[in-house]
Amino acid sequence: MSLRVLLVDDQPLIRVGFATILTSQEDIEVVGEAGDGAQALDLAAALHPDVVCMDVQMPRMDGIEATRRLLATGSRAVVLILTTFDTDEALFAALSAGASGFLLKSAGPEELIEAVRVLGRGDALLDPLVTRRVLERMAGASDEPGGSAASSCSELPAPETEATPAEQDRRGADELDRAGLTAREAEALRAMARGLSNDEIAQQLVVGRATVKTHVSNVLLKTGARDRVHAIIWAFEHGVAGG
Repeated sequence: MSLRVLLVDDQPLIRVGFATILTSQEDIEVVGEAGDGAQALDLAAALHPDVVCMDVQMPRMDGIEATRRLLATGSRAVVLILTTFDTDEALFAALSAGASGFLLKSAGPEELIEAVRVLGRGDALLDPLVTRRVLERMAGASDEPGGSAASSCSELPAPETEATPAEQDRRGADELDRAGLTAREAEALRAMARGLSNDEIAQQLVVGRATVKTHVSNVLLKTGARDRVHAIIWAFEHGVAGG
């Protein structure tokens, strides 16, 4: 069965270009095109796409708000943000809205095709350089006195007093217990937060790749994260990402 893709961009030529690239693949079908976020919501409700390729800056409703509203409906679609704006603000706004992937429009055709396939099979995707920025920014926020990764993504107020390392460890353990994560699942989550792939996690934990995939699936289920990227955000927000 082919992946159903909805293209959302206010520039017709860009939509045509993306459609040409994606429809060259037998396993991908472009089921619709929208010129703004509002139209995207209507088409997504009618066409039930698997992946929505979403621009950021558009008239009537931008891609960030459209992503937030789309996912709030309970849609099964996953959102790949495609943008020319390589800024932390655009990246974190997209992640906070629930996007599962973030790719620059300067990426090549093969990268776009692979991104759609990755999201279509239930994984998350960020450009490698973007992933590094996410982790560095979150780690930096967690290291600041009274700071937290949550404040980087959602501007939550910082705690009034700085917790000691022992208190932070205790709070982290409490968060893991509340989520119901096993010791092995917690190890997998911390490894994910360091940017390790499933193969690298398998080597670290001395287990098979299938076991790691099970751990990752359990982490997503128990934390309520949509995908790997949002599980990492959860780890930093709850102080369990480790050092």
